[in-house]
Amino acid sequence: MARNSNSSTDDDAGYELNQDSISGKGRPTPTRRVQEQARKRPLVSTDRAEARRQSRSAMASEREKQRIGMANGVEKYMPARDRGVQRRYVRDYIDARTSVGEFLIPLMVIVLILTVFPQPEVQIAAFALLWLFFIGAVIDCVIVGFIIRRKLAAKYGDDKVEAGLRWYAAMRALQLRLMRLPKPQVKRRQYPA
Repeated sequence: MARNSNSSTDDDAGYELNQDSISGKGRPTPTRRVQEQARKRPLVSTDRAEARRQSRSAMASEREKQRIGMANGVEKYMPARDRGVQRRYVRDYIDARTSVGEFLIPLMVIVLILTVFPQPEVQIAAFALLWLFFIGAVIDCVIVGFIIRRKLAAKYGDDKVEAGLRWYAAMRALQLRLMRLPKPQVKRRQYPA
C-alpha cells in the first residue's frame, strides 16, 4: 500500500504539536486552598465610599433610562396605571383632540393676574370667566368619557372594556399637552383607528 504524501505532513505536524504539549505550562497546578483564596471577595467593599458612588451612579442611570422610556411610551417602563392597549387608545384619542381642560391652567394664571387690578368689575368678570371655563371643562370631560366608552366597546367588545378609563381620559384631558406623561405619541386630529 502506497503512502500518501499528505499523510506524512500530517504526522510531522502532529509530532510538533506533541512536542509543545510535552513542555508543559511552566508552573505547578495551584492547590484547592490557593484557588479558593483567589476567588474570595469581601461581601462589603473595602472602599465603601467608592462602592456607594458606583451604586448611586448605577441607580441614577437606571432611573434616567426608565424616565426616558416612560416619556417615549415604552410599555415596560410605564407605571401600572398607564399599561395596556386600551389605555394607549385612550391616550392617543385624548392627545389627538383639543380639550377645553387644556386651557384651564393658563386661564387660571390670567385670572390671578387680573385679580391684582383694583376694579371690582374686572375681578368679578375674571372669576365668572374662570367658573364658566371650569364648568365647560367638566362637561367636556363627561362627554369625552362617554365617547371613549362607546369607541372602546365597539373596538374590543362591551364586556371587555376596562374599568376606570373614563376617569383616566378625563385626567389626561385636563392636563396641558406639554406636561402629559407619557408624552403624546400622535399629532392633533390624528385619531386612532
